[in-house]
Amino acid sequence: MAAIRARGNRTTEQALRYRLVRAGIGGWTLHSARLPGRPDFVFRRRRLVIFVDGCYWHGCPKCYRPPETNTGYWSEKFKRNKSRDRRVTAALRRSGWRVLRVWEHEVEKSPDKVVEKIKVLLTALG
Repeated sequence: MAAIRARGNRTTEQALRYRLVRAGIGGWTLHSARLPGRPDFVFRRRRLVIFVDGCYWHGCPKCYRPPETNTGYWSEKFKRNKSRDRRVTAALRRSGWRVLRVWEHEVEKSPDKVVEKIKVLLTALG
């Protein structure tokens, strides 16, 4: 597993990207390696980062179903993922960034609400 390098949740990120473009929201870049956690979307001027968290890998309280085999390993793996998410969010906030985390199921089921949430945040940040 360690040899598998993440390439992003392509379908969910692409769906959000498509919606952002259609809504006329620009000024973002993808997967900035300069920031902790490599946020999925970065609005540098407004100092806003967006993570699209996969429901399975990040342990969504609504959708997550634990694996039935090798439960000890996977339980620890998901705990580490959640812990890392908290550390990354805290580090970004200490550096003056606004952090928005969006669940995969939110993008899939109500992408317009997610885009509206982003619009509101961007407007508030000026």
